[in-house]
Amino acid sequence: MKIKATAKGLELAYSTEYGGNEWVWEDLKKKGAVPITGVFYFEKADLLDPPTDTTDFGKYEYVFNFAEIDGTYMRIAGRKLGIDNDVFMPVGTKWERKLFAAYRNISIFGRLSELLETTDPIYVGGTHPSAIPIDVFKDLLKRFPSTGEITRYAGARVHTILAGYVDGLKDAQGRYETYLNKKMSGSKSAKIDLEFLKELEIEKYIIIRDHIKEALEKKTKLSEGEWQKMMISFLPLLFPKYIKVLENVTINDYYSDSTKKTSRYIDIALVDANGNIDVIEVKKPFDDKILQKSKYRGNSIPTSELSGSIMQAEKYLFHLSKWGVAGEKALTTEYSTHLPPGMKIRIANPKAIIIVGRDQISGAAMTDGHLLDFEVIKRQYANMMDIITYDDLLRRLDNTIVALGGATVITKPSP
Repeated sequence: MKIKATAKGLELAYSTEYGGNEWVWEDLKKKGAVPITGVFYFEKADLLDPPTDTTDFGKYEYVFNFAEIDGTYMRIAGRKLGIDNDVFMPVGTKWERKLFAAYRNISIFGRLSELLETTDPIYVGGTHPSAIPIDVFKDLLKRFPSTGEITRYAGARVHTILAGYVDGLKDAQGRYETYLNKKMSGSKSAKIDLEFLKELEIEKYIIIRDHIKEALEKKTKLSEGEWQKMMISFLPLLFPKYIKVLENVTINDYYSDSTKKTSRYIDIALVDANGNIDVIEVKKPFDDKILQKSKYRGNSIPTSELSGSIMQAEKYLFHLSKWGVAGEKALTTEYSTHLPPGMKIRIANPKAIIIVGRDQISGAAMTDGHLLDFEVIKRQYANMMDIITYDDLLRRLDNTIVALGGATVITKPSP
């Protein structure tokens, strides 16, 4: 099979080394269309030089009209690739079968089209504003799998690589991981490919890191509630020990006013695999929210934002601990439908996580002195809470990716 550029567009030539090509013509006559290697689809009208009654099919080569020139692009009608989306690629592309077909005749654009919820054209390379960059597309071709789990894993790969460039992708990665979990749990003899799973872990953390990085750059106008809502989806992935995120948790306060019980509300609580409940405070990522600009006797001191967050978290932990067994029963009853069957919420020396601010003061990165003072502040509360800046969070993700064998480079450029 060969793809050749002409003055009008592209032609695709097909024949086999072993003869027996007549079936193609028979299908075109009877059905009006024919699939070629399971990737390309042509109609009778696409055939440029139809055979005659005297044609020797052992030597005959089918030549189909494959694409037409459209400005600086070649336009390939979606039907010729078995999809609903027309495909546009630059005129000067080096035309090879591997641009369209991967291992075992997997259709590259077929997989991409399955993940799209629109029939909009797909642009690869060139100057079109919605085009997938050519280097990203080449990376996609290299990373298509050549071993098991082809159908689902190919979809997950496409989603991971192109999520930043194509809108309307379905959650292929999530579907694949669900499938993998079911398969592994249903087969006692299933062989676990640890390298394969590690690669998935790397991609998971890359996706999270890039989303948070992009949000820090572009979504600073969100309210604190909107920011928390965005971050909630990442929390079980950022902190894998937790299996459930609970929002607007009501706890009882018997100490602020000794004459009555007062209700307090924790915005976000986390429950681990053993049912232990912890508290997390997610603040908006403003600059200058960690250390004050002015110093006290040469030392940097926490801002009111940080001090307030620490105090708020301390009070939540205090009231939770004092609530004790009665609180465990009340919370278990309240959230029974959100927890695995039989799980009970436990209040056992709860901890807090505070995610707040950036490593910046007055628009500049913290100095070594600032960082030392901030570390002293964090260690002061280390027995009861973990104080994390958003820059800390990105560094932790980077270190996790490197530890798993990934690269440190940000792989998803800002659109």
